[in-house]
Amino acid sequence: MKRNVNYLLFISLCIYAIYPAARGTYQEPEDFLNEVFNNNIPQVEKLWIKGEVRDKVRSVLDHDLGVLRVSYWRKENRTAWILEEIGKSLPITVGIVVNDNKIETVRILIFRESRGWEVRYPFFTDQFSEATLVDNNELENGIDGISGATLSVRAVTRLTILALYFHQQVSQ
Repeated sequence: MKRNVNYLLFISLCIYAIYPAARGTYQEPEDFLNEVFNNNIPQVEKLWIKGEVRDKVRSVLDHDLGVLRVSYWRKENRTAWILEEIGKSLPITVGIVVNDNKIETVRILIFRESRGWEVRYPFFTDQFSEATLVDNNELENGIDGISGATLSVRAVTRLTILALYFHQQVSQ
């Protein structure tokens, strides 16, 4: 009996120890941009969040973005966005690259939540590859969720939708 209790205590401590390790910076935003643009980062540009753009942000996120303008980087018809959205209670920082109105890359840069960290793995982020935007704030291809990470999945999906929409706005 004592052996079983010790074993359960050990397993519980191991599981508990995993969660803080899941939080953290997986890639610095500047390193992400260097990777995306082969160490030749273009000048930062700004998209103002006003009027129709502000309304679209509200319809995608169900709240305001909380900033007046968003930074992005563009080289030809390829843009990179570093955006944040709350998962359950803390922001998730995501790097998103859009090329010709299709998602090229989605990468979790900084994850601060205690749950939902599985969204950082390629089995999840690779689902966004080649995704395009359709009416009603949706991606053309569906995104499979992750059990126990529903709020993180929603946050990343919403940011991806915004990046596609923002790309359309700056490419007109």
